[in-house]
Amino acid sequence: MKFSRIHLALLSCASFYAISQVNIAHAAEPIAQNESSIEVIEVTSVRQKLEQAGRLKDVIQQTEVLDKVMIENKNALSLSDAINNEPGVNVSNECSMCGVKRIMLNGMKGEHTTILVDGIPTHTLISGFYAVDAIATTGIDRIEVARGAGASLIAPEAIGGTVNIVTKQAYENSATVSLAKGSHDYTALKAMATGVSEDGKTGITLISQYDKQDQEDHDDNGVSEAPFQENQSLTVLVSQDVNDTNNLQFRVSKVNSEVFGGPIVGKNTRSIGEALSGYDGIDSEQLFEGDDVRNNYIGKAWETTEWIDTSRDEAYIKWLTEQSDYTTSEFAVSYAKHNQDSFYEGIDYQAKDTMTYFRAKFDTELNDEHFISYGGDFRSEAMRSDTKALASVASYQSDSFDYETKGVFVQDTWVPSDKIEIAMALRIDHVSADFIDPAKPGTEIEETFVAPRLDMRYFHTDELTSRFSTGRGYRAPLSFFETDHGILDTEKGYLIDIDALEESLSASYSLNYDSEQLALTLSLAHSRVENLASLEADENDVPVLTQLDDAASVSTIDISTGYNVTEQLTVNLSAEKFIYDDNFKSSYAIVPVEERVGIDLEWSNDNVKLFWTTVWFSARDLREYGYDGFNIKNDASSVKPLDAPSFSSSDFKVQYLFSESTKVYAGISNIFEYTQIDEGDTPLFYDNTGGYDVAYIYGPLHGREFYVGVEVSL
Repeated sequence: MKFSRIHLALLSCASFYAISQVNIAHAAEPIAQNESSIEVIEVTSVRQKLEQAGRLKDVIQQTEVLDKVMIENKNALSLSDAINNEPGVNVSNECSMCGVKRIMLNGMKGEHTTILVDGIPTHTLISGFYAVDAIATTGIDRIEVARGAGASLIAPEAIGGTVNIVTKQAYENSATVSLAKGSHDYTALKAMATGVSEDGKTGITLISQYDKQDQEDHDDNGVSEAPFQENQSLTVLVSQDVNDTNNLQFRVSKVNSEVFGGPIVGKNTRSIGEALSGYDGIDSEQLFEGDDVRNNYIGKAWETTEWIDTSRDEAYIKWLTEQSDYTTSEFAVSYAKHNQDSFYEGIDYQAKDTMTYFRAKFDTELNDEHFISYGGDFRSEAMRSDTKALASVASYQSDSFDYETKGVFVQDTWVPSDKIEIAMALRIDHVSADFIDPAKPGTEIEETFVAPRLDMRYFHTDELTSRFSTGRGYRAPLSFFETDHGILDTEKGYLIDIDALEESLSASYSLNYDSEQLALTLSLAHSRVENLASLEADENDVPVLTQLDDAASVSTIDISTGYNVTEQLTVNLSAEKFIYDDNFKSSYAIVPVEERVGIDLEWSNDNVKLFWTTVWFSARDLREYGYDGFNIKNDASSVKPLDAPSFSSSDFKVQYLFSESTKVYAGISNIFEYTQIDEGDTPLFYDNTGGYDVAYIYGPLHGREFYVGVEVSL
C-alpha cells in the first residue's frame, strides 16, 4: 500500500484530533539533556528507569549525538542529510541517475555502517543502499553515531560503526505540523503528535512525512544529474507501563520511496511511465549529438532511465523489566521487509528482502565496581532477486541469498576508581551465508566468529577525558549493489565469488575537553579489513563480485570544537583527514573525502535564529581511485579530468518565532551553487571500450535550492 501526500496529511490530522479528544493529563517533562553529556537522565517512567543503567555504561565509548535542534538547523529531511559532514561521517552519492547514497563512517564503505532504530536492527542488508534518503527526520529525538568495529555490543556487523535513530517518546500532549516549499519543486509536509494517558502509563507517538524533489539538469542536455525523488513515511510508537517494573514498547513504520533519473520529464519523455513502457530492447545509434555526453540527448528515453521503487515495512516489540534491585532485562523482536522494483537502462531488477531479529539482554550490577551485560541474539534474513533481462545470459549469477547469525555476548564494565572505567566485551557468532543460485552449490560462508572489544574512559580532570576503544567485527558481502551497478550489462552478465566474511580490527582514541563555554574533541582512528569485497573482471571481462587478497586499511584524524562566544552566538569548527591505503582506494566506486574543514555559526535571540554552515573539501587525484573516461565516444583526445579541484559549499537558514506555537523559516542550500557540472564536467562518460556510464562523480550534483516553510504546534 502506498500513501499519497493527501492520505498522509488526513491520517495525521485525524490522529491528532483523536488524541486531543481523550481526557488526558500532561506528564512531567524530563529535564533537558545536555548535548555534551548523554548521562543526564531524569526518570519519569518505568521505561526510562530501566534504560538508565545500560545507557550510562554505553557512554564509555565515544558517541556523537545530533539532537533535534541540530537536525532542524540543517533543514534535514532525511537521515543522510542530517548526519552528512558530521565528524567522521560522509554520505557518498554514487550515481547521478539512481541517487544511491551510502553512509560512510571513519572512511569505511557505506555497507560497513549498521543502522539501528531505538537500538534495534530494523534494516535489512540491502536497505542501506536505497531508501536511506527516505528515512525521515520527523519524530527523531536524536541520532547517535558510534564509530569503529564493535561499536555496539549488539551489532558486530558494524565494521565502520553504527547510526542509532532514537524515536521521540511521548512525554506530553502535543501536535506539530510543518509545510515547506522551494525550488526544484522541493516539497516537505511533516506532522507529529504525542499523547500521554491520565495515569502517565501510556504514551503514543504518531509521525508522518512526505517530501519530494524534482530532477536537476545543470548543463541542459536533457539528462538529469540529480534524480526526481519522492518519499512517504508513517510511524506509530506506543509505550505502555504494565506495572511498576515492566514496560512494553511497540513501533511500526511504513516507508515508500520512488527515484527516477535520466531523461528529463517534460522534455525527453512525458512521464515516468512513458519512459519505462517505451523499452524495446533496440539500442540507438547515438545517445548524444556527436556522441558527446555534453551535447543534447537524442537517444530513446529508456536508454538513460534508472527507476527505483522501494517499499519498506519495519516493526519491533521491546519488553523492559526490572527483575530485582540489581538486574534488569530487555527482550526485543524486530521484523523488516524491503521490496525493490527497479529498471536500469533496459535491465529490470526486483528484490524482496525479509529479516527477523530476536534479542535477550540482561544487565546485572554485581557490586559498586562491576556491571555485567549478557545475553544472546538471532538474526535470519532471506533475499530473493529476479531479472528477466539477464535470465538467459550464461554468465549471470543471481545474488539471492539466505543469511543467518546466532550470537551470545557478555560485557563487564569495571569501575576500579572515580578516574577510570573499563568495559571488556566478547561476542561469539555463528554465521551462515548461502547464495542460492543453482550455479553456486553449497554454502559459501559457514563460520564461527569471535569478536572481542575493549573500551576505556579516563577522567584526567572534571573537564578533560580520554577514551580508547579497540575491537573486531565482521560482515558478509552479499548484494550486487556493492559493485556499483555491476549488473548493468546484458552481454557480459555478472558473477559472484564470495567465500569468506570480511574481518576487521579497529582502534580509536579521543581526547575531550568540555566546559560551560568550550567543547573540544580530538579523535584518531585506524581500521584494517581482510577479505574486503571488490568488483573485478574475469578473463572474459565479466564483472565479478570478489574479495581482495590483501588487507586494506584506512586511518582518520579529526578535531572539532564548539565555542559559546556570547549567550547568543555559538561557533563550531571541525577539521578532518582520511588516509586510505592503495587496497582501500581500489575498492571504492566513488572517490571519498580526503580532507574536510567545516564551520557553523548560530546566532539567536528570543524570536530570531540564524544558522550558517560552510564545508570545504580538498582536491583529489582521481587516478588513485581508478577513474578513466571520455566525453566523446571512442575519442581519446576527449579524456575527462583526473584532478578533482577543491571546493566549498555553504548553507543558510533563518527562523522567526511569531508566537510560542508558530514559527516561519527560510533558507538557501548550496548558496554559491557549486556543482561539478557548472564547473564544466558532467558525471556522464564513455569508458575505453565505448560503453556509456553515469558515475564520474567527485563533486556536488545538486545546485542552489531556496525554501520557505511554516511550523505550527498545538
